[in-house]
Amino acid sequence: MNSAPDPRELGAFLKARRAQLAPDEFGLPATDSPRKVTGLRREEVAQLAAISVDYYTRLEQGRVRASASVLATLARALRLDDDQQKYLYELAGKADAQPRRRRTAQRVRPAMRRLLDQLTATPAFVLGKRMDILAWNFAATALYIDFSRIPVQRRNYVSLLFTDPVIRSMHRQWDHDARDAVAALRMEAAADPDDPELVRLVAELSVHDADFRTWWAEHRVNTASYGTKHYQHRLVGDLTLDCDTWSSPDGSGQRLMVLTAETGSPSHDALRILTSWTAEQSSGGLVEGRNQ
Repeated sequence: MNSAPDPRELGAFLKARRAQLAPDEFGLPATDSPRKVTGLRREEVAQLAAISVDYYTRLEQGRVRASASVLATLARALRLDDDQQKYLYELAGKADAQPRRRRTAQRVRPAMRRLLDQLTATPAFVLGKRMDILAWNFAATALYIDFSRIPVQRRNYVSLLFTDPVIRSMHRQWDHDARDAVAALRMEAAADPDDPELVRLVAELSVHDADFRTWWAEHRVNTASYGTKHYQHRLVGDLTLDCDTWSSPDGSGQRLMVLTAETGSPSHDALRILTSWTAEQSSGGLVEGRNQ
């Protein structure tokens, strides 16, 4: 490929690709005004990719060059296959920046894992980069779901909050908790905006959830290091738990998330009942936290 690619070629490819896609494939709402173009409109592609309409318009017109992170987001939004993605990056002159296909394994520190095991009646798990769920204890399984039944590549706190029906429905203040999670993910993006796994996660959630698209575009950030969670659990009813997150001192970016209740409170008693009951069912041959 030419070392100085013509941005108009990239724009022409983007325009041609969006013409091949039907709005109803993406769950986009119908509009009263008739469509003047075949396929997706520019504003719809921008919405799916969580970028501004003005920026996307300039991309199609060849008036701006796309970064690697924007290319990855567009590849997901436009549902490009492997060959189309390769072509997209070559047109942009960023063939070497194409996201890696292989996911780098994150290893939990042994001390973190021991601490998880010792918190027998306290739900806790370890969050890694992109808020991936790396490890959890039995109490977390009892409270949420059996994380081991979720494929590793889907085992992400933010993704589950938006896509898993059990986890989503148990949050009594889902809008508040989900917005905080998106803001925390924004902090992750600030640290490594070109992380291909993060780009893919954001693109996927932007395509599938309108709330995520809206909140991601707000650029709200926080560290989500502490707060209160209000749950409606399917077995023990209402739970109000303090949520605290501690960062690992080794610079790995791993964090320990712990959910506790004041001793003697109804939520504390309910947690004890939940973990005890789940342990009994598990020992009787049932699988705890099954996502049904």
